[in-house]
Amino acid sequence: GVLGLGENRMNVYTVRRATQGLADYLNAHGKNPSVVIAYDSRRQSDVFAMETACVLAANGIAAKLFDALRPVALLSFGVRYLQADAGVVITASHNPPQYNGYKVYGPDGAQIGPETADEVTAAIGRLTIADAKTISPGEAMARGLLTVIGDKDVDDEYIRRVKTLSINPDIVRDEGRTLRIVYTPIHGSGNVPVRRILKEIGIVGVSVVKAQELPDPNFSTVKVPNPEDPGAFKLAIELAREVGAEVCFATDPDCDRLGVAVRDASGAFKLLTGNQIGCLMLHYILSS
Repeated sequence: GVLGLGENRMNVYTVRRATQGLADYLNAHGKNPSVVIAYDSRRQSDVFAMETACVLAANGIAAKLFDALRPVALLSFGVRYLQADAGVVITASHNPPQYNGYKVYGPDGAQIGPETADEVTAAIGRLTIADAKTISPGEAMARGLLTVIGDKDVDDEYIRRVKTLSINPDIVRDEGRTLRIVYTPIHGSGNVPVRRILKEIGIVGVSVVKAQELPDPNFSTVKVPNPEDPGAFKLAIELAREVGAEVCFATDPDCDRLGVAVRDASGAFKLLTGNQIGCLMLHYILSS
């Protein structure tokens, strides 16, 4: 929802209440639960992530908080890899800048299904804003209920496993010497991991849109940070024409959505739909 004061807005109080409801659900369904927490580049995302950790810790739940913004995929992987009982991502995906959100994931790394969501929502509904327990970050750490996750804890293993999905790594490495790609994270969490994986599989000709490289909660260079919106590719396509790139990649703020623009026969860039990207990937997999 929109950031602001009130029980129907995103603020520290509604985040605490939501987290208290999640904590009540987890404590009712198991002993010594743990939760992995991630966040993106939106307004107050880091604050809401820490508030989530502190409420969980106040309820005896181990909170594992990423040390900086991360893509949703790393949260999903982290929940499974660290054998946590749930995950929380603070993000409003590709919504406008005035939004933020609170997404809950299950132990399988997927967003919780309808039955679980109904239980968590019911637990939240039994609470008032004042019912949420919380402690300070220092106390949470001192009690061993708040740990910070760095690259060596999750990211390195995630990247290692992503590499194993490449069907023809030798061809990728050979073609990667001459292939030219433009990438934009649209001010979001994809900048570091996307550039890292492309580099490590051998794609060296990657040009990044500098104006959209760093986190910016206002997403000041686009109307909406949605990589399926042609407007989000304006700067990327301009750069692609300068450097002679064949393709443009764009990811949304929480980096779980990919947009692709490719040159057509006339040399103009055409934005692919999600269905088209999926069909191209499936064709490549099956034909290989």
